[in-house]
Amino acid sequence: MTSPPFTIRSVQAFGYRYPLTIPVITSFGRMKDRPAVFVRVEDTDGHIGWGEVWCNFPAPGAEHRVRLVNEVLAPALVGFNALDPSAVFEHMTQGTSVLALQSGEAGPFAQSIAGIDLAVWDLYARRQNVALWKLLGGARRMIKVYASGINPVGSERTAEAALGRGYRALKLKIGFDPATDRANLAALRRLVGESLLAADVNQGWAIAQALELAPRLERFGLAWLEEPIPADRPRQEWKQLHETVRFPLAAGENIASHAGFAEVLGEPVLSVVQPDIAKWGGVSACAGIARDILASGKMFCPHYLGAGIGLLASAHLLAGVGGDGLLEVDCNENPLRDRFCGPVLDVRDGMIALSDEAGLGITPDLASIEQYRTI
Repeated sequence: MTSPPFTIRSVQAFGYRYPLTIPVITSFGRMKDRPAVFVRVEDTDGHIGWGEVWCNFPAPGAEHRVRLVNEVLAPALVGFNALDPSAVFEHMTQGTSVLALQSGEAGPFAQSIAGIDLAVWDLYARRQNVALWKLLGGARRMIKVYASGINPVGSERTAEAALGRGYRALKLKIGFDPATDRANLAALRRLVGESLLAADVNQGWAIAQALELAPRLERFGLAWLEEPIPADRPRQEWKQLHETVRFPLAAGENIASHAGFAEVLGEPVLSVVQPDIAKWGGVSACAGIARDILASGKMFCPHYLGAGIGLLASAHLLAGVGGDGLLEVDCNENPLRDRFCGPVLDVRDGMIALSDEAGLGITPDLASIEQYRTI
């Protein structure tokens, strides 16, 4: 399906923070609030698309990303004429490559570009009056989901609540006290029965710790162990761990290049690969990578732990590409997610159903969250 060329009229980012009563805990830090950067793109024909920029870390990251979009990227895009969203993505990426290198901020630039890319894809699908998941080639609207972000404190209570809301699969954050990690995994395995249970170390172990601690988790029947060691550790360390454990390994949210994904797809170490479309690549880069993941015989499970627009876009990509992967849905309190993720909020027997509405299928009411806006 093709569309006539379109011209960008405006690009604007908005920054928000929702204060938390219970922090989100990872092995490397705590989130005391839930940030969000939403992006609105409009073309000269009046079509509007929405995206989201990854901004969880560091703590002041959201406001920085808003300024990158509004003060650097937006002026370079206004008036740009494109045949498709990938042309916009390449224009942004190539046009800021030296600046990103000079500033040492390749990550923030990539995240900001990814968020704009999501908005442009939403706009592009709306121009053609087709749901994004269909535009990407999807054949079925139903996808599997799992409840993520389960903290080491109160994990059983959080898991019970998620199961009560229709989830059938869970992922626990570990990488803390090993005895506590194992006790939490045992409790969640009892709760979930034979259904999917995964664990995420959030890059928390050195290789020696991983080789010692990971084999002790085999009795929990993990669907995968996520980022047990830092993503940038030498491939030999990842291979050594792969040869030591008898359950799948997962990673991908911290891979930020075509070459990086090609490397992990060319070896047997990772069974589950998890690009984050709001952190690097957007739909323009990650749709092809997702298809490569499936072609390599691995599972494509999009990573996501942000607000609602990026989550919904991740759902559309998963439905569009297909496969047996699951959508990651953070189960912690976050109205910036719940108000803008559309059908992802309606989980039934571990599944969600995307709509046929054009684009992402939602028009966010930003006025409803004005009290959380920071910039």
